[in-house]
Amino acid sequence: MEEEKSYKKYEGCTVNECEKMIQRSLRTPMVKFLMEHMDKAGCKVRDNFIKAVHCEQKMGGGYIRGNGIVVCSNHLKIQDDVNQVVINGLIHAYDECRAANLDWSNCAHHACSEIRAGHLSGDCHYKRELLRGFMKIRGHEQDCVRRRVMKSVTSNPFCSETAAKDAMEAVWDICYNDTKPFDRAP
Repeated sequence: MEEEKSYKKYEGCTVNECEKMIQRSLRTPMVKFLMEHMDKAGCKVRDNFIKAVHCEQKMGGGYIRGNGIVVCSNHLKIQDDVNQVVINGLIHAYDECRAANLDWSNCAHHACSEIRAGHLSGDCHYKRELLRGFMKIRGHEQDCVRRRVMKSVTSNPFCSETAAKDAMEAVWDICYNDTKPFDRAP
């Protein structure tokens, strides 16, 4: 039986290929660091915490409270994209682990975790932004974080666009400058 092709034009990879990329991701220094700090915070990452799945929504994946991280195989093609989803998800999981009262239906709590994940994951690095078509040289990282926070928080059924923007602005300074478990933003 012929193995399913990796991907067709504009599609991702198979669940099996994505699982292999997740395993490679687990060996990267940033993922190892975050998993170690999850463990130190009392939240050991289980074997099935990060799963490759086929997603109906057009997204790379994300953290799901109580269930772990899903990586959408059908929307990702390359190792670096899988690494980013895993890192971003681990930052959200770390936030939930260290904050016993984190409430994802609270727009400010959600915005804070998104600010931290956007800032600390490397997802808003200027090279990624250039590849997305955003050409701004100065201030690109904070603009990217703000854009991605708004995209995520406005998808929360408890947060209107106004509530999301107000929440993001209210928590921006404290959350952007909170680099735990890192000493500084990577």
